[in-house]
Amino acid sequence: MASTQYVYTMQRLGKAYPGGKEVLKDISLSFLPGAKIGVLGLNGAGKSTLLKIMAGVETEFSGEAWPAEGINIGYLAQEP
Repeated sequence: MASTQYVYTMQRLGKAYPGGKEVLKDISLSFLPGAKIGVLGLNGAGKSTLLKIMAGVETEFSGEAWPAEGINIGYLAQEP
């Protein structure tokens, strides 16, 4: 059986802001090469935070998140 090479993996990812606002809790995801993904949610739900973590912009979080070797992820902020 061939092993699956994911382009990005996160395990038990969590993020809380000062004051205790938890926006991400216990998220585990893996993306296959060529996958198309969408991130949907209410304002303040953690969508931008999730993408910042994936791009390496946000580094303070619990759990693990990493791209596969040779994969680079960019992030374009909503507001310059």
